[in-house]
Amino acid sequence: MTGGHDLAELLAALRPVVRTGEFVFVSLAETPDVECEVTVREDEGLTCVVRRGVADDVGWPYDFVAGWITLRVHSALAAIGLTAAVSEALTERGISCNVVAGYFHDHLLVPIDRVDDAMTALEELSSQA
Repeated sequence: MTGGHDLAELLAALRPVVRTGEFVFVSLAETPDVECEVTVREDEGLTCVVRRGVADDVGWPYDFVAGWITLRVHSALAAIGLTAAVSEALTERGISCNVVAGYFHDHLLVPIDRVDDAMTALEELSSQA
């Protein structure tokens, strides 16, 4: 199933939802024995996004605690402008954002104490489309 390309339609159908929990980014030398929510292999090592409790239990250091927002709209991987529009809406409110693209949805990791503000910004962006 191919996702949508039309930016106005994508924005109107954002339907953001908060995933329960707190998430952190950790950098590891090798693949861990615990489940990572997201992994990215970089020259410097393996970046893993894990639940905060997992990092605490294992003793991994982290410096950014995030809330996870999923945009339930199914955007095509080649869609143009969705990430920029979302980024602009969050930037206007001073909210940092790390975006992870999945096959079906985009996922936003924002500071845990700004999740509600981010949801408000995304809902306003969607309603204005």
